[in-house]
Amino acid sequence: MENQNKEAKEMNSGFKEKASAFAKKHAEIWKFIKFAFTGASTSVLEMAVFAFLQYVVFRSLNEVPVTDNPVLEFFGIEYQGYLYSYFISAVIGYAAAYIMNRKLTFKADANPVLSTVIYTIMVVLTITFNTWFGAFLGTIIENSGYANVFVVMLTKLVVMTVPTIWTYPLNRFVIHRKKKPEAE
Repeated sequence: MENQNKEAKEMNSGFKEKASAFAKKHAEIWKFIKFAFTGASTSVLEMAVFAFLQYVVFRSLNEVPVTDNPVLEFFGIEYQGYLYSYFISAVIGYAAAYIMNRKLTFKADANPVLSTVIYTIMVVLTITFNTWFGAFLGTIIENSGYANVFVVMLTKLVVMTVPTIWTYPLNRFVIHRKKKPEAE
């Protein structure tokens, strides 16, 4: 039994050394992996909030039209429940992602006020896109008769994934910069 514990500790130590060597050798890839993990974690939170809002809080509004708003009408957003659910869940998900990416992924030391302002601008634009795109797709799904939990949640996942195209580069090189080189 003691021999097995010793072997397990040696294997664990070897794995930690290999993981550490990989992280140092491939620092940029490792940052993207951590960003992706953070994104996945906060996406689970965002999906849970979205599902709760969509199917509990705003359930009665999923077929209630958005009225007297030519801007929303122009963008093809017709139903209040989808609009509110996408917007609120996105705000919560992005707030959690900001904190985790700043502290864990990039270990940023750039001016936190400036970083927060730039992040807020990016998020406002991203949430605007996500709210429009999600509500637009939700309207298409609702009008086509395919609105079920699986299709709506799959659509939400797609809508959440698209902004990675611009959020990773902005987070990595603009928002969560490091002024001092990492000492590892």
